[in-house]
Amino acid sequence: MKFFDLNLSDPALRGELDGAYGRVMDSGWMILGPELAAFETEFAAWCGASHAVGVGNGLDALTLTLRAAGVEAGAEVIVPAHTFAATWMAVEALGAVPVPVEVDDRTYTLDAAACAAAVSDRTAAIVPVSLYGHPVNLDPLMALARRHGLFVLEDAAQSHGASFQGRRTGAGAHATAFSFYPTKNLGALGDAGAVTTNDAALAERIRRLRNYGSDQKYVHQTLGVNSRLDELQAAFLRVFLPRLDTANDQRRALAGAYDAALAGCGLTTPTQAPGARHVYHLYVVRSPDRDALQARLRAAGIESLIHYPIACHLQAAFAHRGFKRGDFPLAEALADEVLSLPLWPAMPVGNVEQVARAIRA
Repeated sequence: MKFFDLNLSDPALRGELDGAYGRVMDSGWMILGPELAAFETEFAAWCGASHAVGVGNGLDALTLTLRAAGVEAGAEVIVPAHTFAATWMAVEALGAVPVPVEVDDRTYTLDAAACAAAVSDRTAAIVPVSLYGHPVNLDPLMALARRHGLFVLEDAAQSHGASFQGRRTGAGAHATAFSFYPTKNLGALGDAGAVTTNDAALAERIRRLRNYGSDQKYVHQTLGVNSRLDELQAAFLRVFLPRLDTANDQRRALAGAYDAALAGCGLTTPTQAPGARHVYHLYVVRSPDRDALQARLRAAGIESLIHYPIACHLQAAFAHRGFKRGDFPLAEALADEVLSLPLWPAMPVGNVEQVARAIRA
């Protein structure tokens, strides 16, 4: 059994993707054209935000937004101890200092109390992550930011369509960074990303940074980069976006089936906090015997993945920060215990029972 299937064989979907490809080829416009403009408008509206800016990938969405917000070298940025390394790398790319704090042990999102305790006079920003598809509760973090004059950038690379108290990811923070890597809830057919915000001036700065620091050809107002969501990927994303709510409902139904099938088997299954709508980018369980469990699934022909096997503070890329084992016990425990089970929107529900049987064997 595969861990994930893009499920691109559906004739109706293939027809729309072929049509999107044809529109771009016929237009002859490959970069910063009408498909991107249309997708940015549609995605911003879907998230409930005023602006969306398409960029090359999720890491650039984080890095360019922190730059546009004025985060400078030497500033401190609070990040979760348990997350994908890109969250930390965006901070490091600016010469800023990632300040890790532990996550909530049920939702795996940033713990607001721990975040408040980490604020110093050097803190410039907070980057909470809506991890695995569970939305972070932004309300206490935004209140904290208002008290201290901080910028909040939500990393929503795994939570397209998740919501808290009815508000979708993409509209609650000062800005939200998204990845459209192909396996995401909203995935392109290559690398792509975007930033949503209600701040028009911030959106304009990100647009300039993504395009060599220019908003007029051959006139460069600032040092920028080349990070533009291309026309072809924008056209494909416009095909997938109207299907996203249905796909998320399918993910939630499969997660519910997993919850029922795995009840009482000794695993810690995902939690959905009150007021949250989880969209299950990943269905992540915890087991103190994770490696043996994964081996048992592998023997049964079932693919599973570990997100993530090495805590960020123990990665060689961040060794210069001087962290050591024991500094963040929960993040280390999660690295040792989490396992992601197969899940994709069109996955047959029978696969859930097959996985459950192998786990209980």
